[in-house]
Amino acid sequence: MWGVDLLKYVYRTGLRLWTKIRTNHDVCRRKELTDLLKKRFVFELESSAVNRPPSLSSPPIATMQTNPVLVESAVVFSVVMCVHMAVWNQHSWCCVALVIQAFYVQHKWDRLLRNGNAVFQWRLSANSGIVPAVMVMPLLGVALREKCAASGNVYFERFSMVVTVTGMMLALFLSLLALGITRPVPTNTCVIAGVASSAILYTVKQTLTVSEVIEVLEVLLIFVYLSLIVLYLLPRCFTPGEALLIVGGISFIVNQLIKRSLNMAEVKGEPVHYFLPVVVVGSLLLGVFFALLFCFMESETWVSSLFFHMMTAVLGLGILMPWLSLLIRRHPIMWLLDFVTLNDKRLCLLGYWVLLATLATLVVLHQNYQRQSGSKKHQASTVVRKYFHLIVVATFVPGLVYDRQLLHVASVGCLGAFLLLEYVRYFRIRPLGQLLRQLLTLFLDERDSGPLILTHIYLLLGMSLPIWLFPGPCAPKGILPGAGGLVPYAGVLAVGVGDTVASVFGSSMGEIRWPGTKKTVEGTATSVFAQIIAVAIFLIFDPTINLNSTYSWIVGSITMVAMLEAYTSQIDNLLLPLYLFILLLL
Repeated sequence: MWGVDLLKYVYRTGLRLWTKIRTNHDVCRRKELTDLLKKRFVFELESSAVNRPPSLSSPPIATMQTNPVLVESAVVFSVVMCVHMAVWNQHSWCCVALVIQAFYVQHKWDRLLRNGNAVFQWRLSANSGIVPAVMVMPLLGVALREKCAASGNVYFERFSMVVTVTGMMLALFLSLLALGITRPVPTNTCVIAGVASSAILYTVKQTLTVSEVIEVLEVLLIFVYLSLIVLYLLPRCFTPGEALLIVGGISFIVNQLIKRSLNMAEVKGEPVHYFLPVVVVGSLLLGVFFALLFCFMESETWVSSLFFHMMTAVLGLGILMPWLSLLIRRHPIMWLLDFVTLNDKRLCLLGYWVLLATLATLVVLHQNYQRQSGSKKHQASTVVRKYFHLIVVATFVPGLVYDRQLLHVASVGCLGAFLLLEYVRYFRIRPLGQLLRQLLTLFLDERDSGPLILTHIYLLLGMSLPIWLFPGPCAPKGILPGAGGLVPYAGVLAVGVGDTVASVFGSSMGEIRWPGTKKTVEGTATSVFAQIIAVAIFLIFDPTINLNSTYSWIVGSITMVAMLEAYTSQIDNLLLPLYLFILLLL
């Protein structure tokens, strides 16, 4: 019987094999026929085009298109040259060399992103953004140094030089990373990067002391390890340029906080300025700890949620509060109560801000109610998203006019609250985690391609960074002359007014598009005009602003930043205020 079974098995196996061969043969035959028909169709089409009379032939189609990356790089190079012509020192020459080598390196990064060989998972639908990102910190340090040197503040002048060199070192590290993983090795780019690096290192040797060089290396070390952690835990959240800007800024803040904590005798300055470093470091520790912990346990259970709340309270009350009290030499809560209740004006501002926060919450709830009653695929339009820009403008302008210190503290508190709520949403911490996911999904756009929703945090940072970075010790009576009087308003002008008007008018009435982008000429033009009108309004309500015939510089700065907004694919809420801040600071 086993012989019969063997014959049956051989027969069935042979039948299956023959059926498979016939199927593959039929598929290949159909593919050959399809390819033959395609070739014949193309041949007949070309023949008809050749035999067509010249009068009926279609006009040639232009294949030349403007590359947005080139225009973006040209705008950044224009900003660098403006800074160089205004300052003209060794570091400004290094900035010119840095932007040239960054232009070559950006093409290598863009190729790595297209081929999927860029080590980490970066944000989709955007280029690498190396050129605009790597120039922010060096240009910021050069501009701050010029103001501090003019006021005679030697300490902050040296500090600004450290900022400049730190930005250059971070940029060179990112360039070295791109050149190291590019195959084949780009010889020309390596030569240009080597020349720029040699010039920068020679300038560092001539201008910085040994202790300042060690400080730069400490920031670079923190940046390397922090980048590995953040980019591994948060894929597709950043482009290489955005990662350099954000992680580099956090690394610098962490190093400064550690340095000042170890040298308590040298701690000086306003207590207001210590809230931001403590909040940033505390939020970083909380996020990294729970991101690693929840890799090994579920975060959606009540036990995990209670542990999250308990550890947050321990971090805040047991670590951050004592740390802050050592820096400001007072209990933080008592100092905050005295600070808020100093006068009636601050209480009125707080009440007004609470009213605006309630209004923003009602807008979110109303939009989600419309989604539930309508289509499930309903997304908030561009105009609806810009409602929040207008609310933020209405929040920041009274604070800038009447009490900038209170606005500084309030914006830092808002940053801490936003980061905490984003952790709750991301980890699905009960009882608010799932609710926040449902509410904020409506406002997602193409830039929120990673696990985090960062658009609202970028908006807050864009409005607040000019206030946090304002060189108060280098400004007599807290006021800068000329165009510097508008420096705290850089975020309001670039993001609150310019970006909002450009987006609304460009999407509703724009017809002529900038070559290579979706942005319109009408949107950019109305953005520039709206910012000029906003400057005139600020002159009326803020008596501390005295432009001193610097109108042409202000209009030119606003125009360059508006062109950068039209061509950049990076986070404009973060990039535009920093460039306008640098230009107005000169």
